[in-house]
Amino acid sequence: MEHQNPFNAEQITTQEILGLLPHRYPFALVDKVIDYKPGKKAVAIKNITINEPQFQGHFPDRPLMPGVLIVESMAQVGGLIVAKMPELPNGLFVFAGINNVKFRKPVLPGDQLLISCELVSLKRKRFGKIKGEAQVEGQLVCSGELMFSLVD
Repeated sequence: MEHQNPFNAEQITTQEILGLLPHRYPFALVDKVIDYKPGKKAVAIKNITINEPQFQGHFPDRPLMPGVLIVESMAQVGGLIVAKMPELPNGLFVFAGINNVKFRKPVLPGDQLLISCELVSLKRKRFGKIKGEAQVEGQLVCSGELMFSLVD
């Protein structure tokens, strides 16, 4: 996925993200959105810091960001894509499936994830598919397809 960050790209602050997503500490995994087109794509940043709770146990002597949390951060960026679509019903969108996810490099405290997601499909305003990838310093660390559905 190619990312360009023109100066006129719509951005979303941390405070705005908290208003759009239901996630809270320790599961709020998007720090800032740097490029946003509702219903189409979002590019966001997740700063990885040593004081995050997962590093107490994963792993104490060699802290690595768990792959499931990288995928969850991608899913949250995907959720932001649909969060401002006025034609969608209110409700909670949750994971419905994960396909072709690959982890290519470890993510460590001090890294900054650049997460790019685009909406691939949306059916009956209830089921969707997102294509996402995460990079650290220009190197791909994770990619895959994430499906979601609306829970009533």
